[in-house]
Amino acid sequence: MLNRLKKKIKRLIDKKKIGSFKFRMRTNALERMHYAYVCYNAAQLAKKLNYNRISVIEYGVAGGRGLLILEEYAEEIKKILDIQIDIFGFDLGSGLPKPKDYRDLPYHWKEGFFTMDEEKLKSKLKFSKLIVGDIKSTSKDFFLKTNPAPIGAIVYDFDFYSSTKIAMSMLKADSKFFLPRIYCYFDDVIGSETELYNDFTGERLAINEFNAENNDIKLSPAYHLLAQATEVWHHQIWIYHLFKHEHYNSFISEPNQQL
Repeated sequence: MLNRLKKKIKRLIDKKKIGSFKFRMRTNALERMHYAYVCYNAAQLAKKLNYNRISVIEYGVAGGRGLLILEEYAEEIKKILDIQIDIFGFDLGSGLPKPKDYRDLPYHWKEGFFTMDEEKLKSKLKFSKLIVGDIKSTSKDFFLKTNPAPIGAIVYDFDFYSSTKIAMSMLKADSKFFLPRIYCYFDDVIGSETELYNDFTGERLAINEFNAENNDIKLSPAYHLLAQATEVWHHQIWIYHLFKHEHYNSFISEPNQQL
């Protein structure tokens, strides 16, 4: 009863936009707290490193609600931190492709799920850019075609192991396209008794393989969130660490830590 009441109050706070954006984020009242968290903290890091513009990527757009929310949060964050946030959404457009094998969880996902009405979505978007097509192709020329501001936050919602693995391979591009640490949200890593997500299929397998195959870029759970773990999404945040990035060692902490 108490939890339901808290959820209703939070929904009301978000719907009526009661208080500042930071207040709504602090009280966990935003519709997609995980989106706000990765974007805000990426922008904070960028500010400390003297960047004035960053990019945010969503892999798996579907109906587009996520991109619309990202735009809303980006505008709020710009007011607070004076950081411009560009948004890119990758999607096949025609819904999920056919699962390649057991690693794509065909017992849970089905070809054709989550189709996009591209023209309808484009008419709603303010500034996000849609990258529509097979990730095998769009991942290869994205940086050449777009020359994006450094990527600071990524939302992974491709569902499959196969497409997530390809999307993650984009991190091997020139480090100038990234912040030294990138805040990431993985949508399909918890689930229920139906999905039974595990370390040997789906997004979790893609994460494990990425870490095994790369020495200078690693994905780590956000242990500071796991230490509190008051929300499910705390278990869905990972951080890319680009150890060889020219700004990885740049000091960003409090200047005076003397006790």
